Amino acid sequence: MLLEASNISKSFGENLLFAGGNFKVEAGDRIGFIGANGCGKTTLFNMISGDEPCDSGGIVRSGGTTVGILRQHACKDSTKTCYEEALTVFAPLMATEKELDGLHKALETSSDPALIERAAALQEKFISDGGLTYRGRTRAALIGLGFSEKELDLTVGKLSGGQRSKVEICKLLLSAPDLMLLDEPTNHLDIDAIEWLDGFIRQSRSAVIIISHDRFFLDRVANKILSIEHKKLYCYPGNYTKYLELRAHREESIKREYDNTMREVHRIEGIIEQQRRWNREKNIRTAESKQKQIDRMLKELDIPAAEAAQMTLRFTSGSICSDEVLTLHGASCCFGSKTLYKDVGFSVRRGNRIVIIGKNGCGKTTLLKSLLSGEGRRGIGVKVGYFDQHGGTLNEDNTVFSQLRSDFPGKGDTELRCALALFLFKGDEVFRPISELSGGERARVALCSLMLRRDNFLLLDEPTNHLDLASREILEDALEDFEGTILAVSHDRYFINRIADRIFYFDGDTLKELSGNYDSYLELKAGETVAVTEKKTVGAGGLSYKQQKEAAARQRRLKTELKKTEEEIAALEERQNELETALCDPENAADYELMIKLSAELEQVKENQLTALARWEEISEELEEQ
Repeated sequence: MLLEASNISKSFGENLLFAGGNFKVEAGDRIGFIGANGCGKTTLFNMISGDEPCDSGGIVRSGGTTVGILRQHACKDSTKTCYEEALTVFAPLMATEKELDGLHKALETSSDPALIERAAALQEKFISDGGLTYRGRTRAALIGLGFSEKELDLTVGKLSGGQRSKVEICKLLLSAPDLMLLDEPTNHLDIDAIEWLDGFIRQSRSAVIIISHDRFFLDRVANKILSIEHKKLYCYPGNYTKYLELRAHREESIKREYDNTMREVHRIEGIIEQQRRWNREKNIRTAESKQKQIDRMLKELDIPAAEAAQMTLRFTSGSICSDEVLTLHGASCCFGSKTLYKDVGFSVRRGNRIVIIGKNGCGKTTLLKSLLSGEGRRGIGVKVGYFDQHGGTLNEDNTVFSQLRSDFPGKGDTELRCALALFLFKGDEVFRPISELSGGERARVALCSLMLRRDNFLLLDEPTNHLDLASREILEDALEDFEGTILAVSHDRYFINRIADRIFYFDGDTLKELSGNYDSYLELKAGETVAVTEKKTVGAGGLSYKQQKEAAARQRRLKTELKKTEEEIAALEERQNELETALCDPENAADYELMIKLSAELEQVKENQLTALARWEEISEELEEQ
């Protein structure tokens, strides 16, 4: 065992972050650490590293356990190159290497036995400590994290914030402490770099605790999940998917306990109300005692996730547009002598869910913004909504409320405040300045504005960035229910798997296309047989690219219509049951006119059911034929 936390708690003033925390870290553990933004994850890292004390309980490390921590800030050395900065983690090896060089030079003119013995001992230690491979490992790690050979020679001061974060990740991984604490390590990484990182972690001998909102990453890496829920720490065996299953079972138990407790609370509240009505001294004391009893019960009560405050999001299309939403031909983009992409062309049909993926700097966001600014031909009735990952659609001088007031001058104050309440901005919180909001809060304001616009074509640039896990799942649910068209840029592989039916991916300066989601892309990379959609027609007897798109779009429309028909059938069945119950009610039997009215409606409902069922069978047959 490397580390054990026993009954730990932490508060800031009157704000309790968590209490009663117990967990262990064994050698080889890969623990995913999750929880809502601001719940205390980074604070717990500081407690593990010794930078902050526990309010109660304690954290004990086994003797000699080394801990390395990656924080959400980057190295600031402006004189070393990227490669030299990464090498600093091997300072003792480099000192040994320098001493060996000195000894070898001295031995060229001397045969002193002491020098020979010292050189031999140093050489053996140098090799056993990895001296022959540390430079190669450093270069390979930097390349794996997305640096080009040319960028290795850039000084740290010329690197972007994301690149400096990569250097810090590289240094921590190469230092190989017994326990690594990684705070959002995938934040500035593209998909290729994330895949390299999860492979490195799975092969590493170090134990690791990872704060992350990347669910795909946690599924691939974690063998335990540590979660802060209801101001308590819970540890679950397995990866993120297993955690969801186990948490659902625990939430059921919490819900039962919550319902039972609230029933008792309401019973006691009735007693309190009765005692206060009597208004005698004895009754008042009884009421006060009962109120204290309620306060104790509520203080110790876990609130189910369904009862806790959560963002509410629903996208609706305000109008219908033509089937051909967007057509782009021969688009190119260069910055100076660097070509980001060239001769890019594609079509977007109504109902498509397309995600663009690729390395950082390949032109994904640039392409999205060019489409927003009017490049390409839009179909009739297309209304575009845009989500900017950097909050570029928000004005720093506005408050939360004045931002929506400027976006929607025709809407009333009550409507805007109700909309903001759905995104957890209530009371005086709507008057907070945009400049003081966290990344997650800014994202919620931008999503609220996007929801109110009711556009039918959404351009989304990294929409899950800055959102906690619960908010990501709410966003994905809303996008799945959205009847319009989506074109998104994302490196969130879990999001891509849920949302995408087509992938656009950059191969050098060329944009290629693939039917399916991220799993399909992985199969393609692995060299397996995948239905890759090319711009040109397929061989004899096959469908053209346009025909394939039209068939896929028709299938999606049929599935949507099938779902609506099933909902209609269910509603008709429910109404039939209500009518039949009303007809059998003895109280209605004496009302002749009512009985005739109910019978007529029942016949109409049954007729509508037959029509709906016939349509359902027709759609099902069409889907089977495709």
